[in-house]
Amino acid sequence: MFLIRSISRSKTPIKPSTILPHLNKLFPTNPKNSTRPKEPKFDPKTRSNGGVVGLILRREYHDGRPRGPLWKSKKLIGKEALFVILGLKRFKDVDDLKLNKFFKNHVCRLLKLDLIAVLTELERQQLDALALKVFRVIQKQDWYKPDAYLYKDLIISLARCKKMDDVMQLWEDMKSEKLFPDSQTYTEVIRGFLRDGSPADAMNIYEDMLKSPEPPEELPFRILMKGLLPHPLLRNKVKKDFEELFPERSVYDPPQEIFGLF
Repeated sequence: MFLIRSISRSKTPIKPSTILPHLNKLFPTNPKNSTRPKEPKFDPKTRSNGGVVGLILRREYHDGRPRGPLWKSKKLIGKEALFVILGLKRFKDVDDLKLNKFFKNHVCRLLKLDLIAVLTELERQQLDALALKVFRVIQKQDWYKPDAYLYKDLIISLARCKKMDDVMQLWEDMKSEKLFPDSQTYTEVIRGFLRDGSPADAMNIYEDMLKSPEPPEELPFRILMKGLLPHPLLRNKVKKDFEELFPERSVYDPPQEIFGLF
């Protein structure tokens, strides 16, 4: 400050060469002699500047995107498919006319991958009535070809919800399209009929399984033998077939009191 005041009050001209050494002492330009603290480097891993949190853009508001299990598979579901799923869930309990109109205006216009994605998501959320309607829409498409896996997922989903009438309708459709269920499909349908209290229908599915070109597995036999404990005659028939197909496997026979025989 003293130097600046003296320069401003001086009446004689002052050469710059005489002032520069004094200014360099007051305001050094060499970074080595500077006392200014260094700025911390940005760390991309921690997204911070040496303890100072970096600038991260975060939404402090709800952006309208769905939260929960539906959005976890957003990479596999397009925007139109998401719109259709939310619309079906909104109209399913309102009015059949509005639901049918929504099917006509939106569901039937979806592309192949979007339709299959909608069907898969409805099955995952156990909205079986809507899934069955979407499946009927898929069957009417020009690109549709009989596929056992489409039937399998829908049949298993319906069987777990005890909708066995719809299961048998799809079962007959599979036969008409010359498709054969796999072992998992037989297992879930047999378990569904036993859970529904229909051992006769479970035995009919069992007879179809024995006629299938695919060799049966062990699990459906064990489920049948466990579910047919109140019906010893039917259980003995299944046990005999099991011992013929799997001679190295053993079968546990419970005490006769469980059969009601004393």
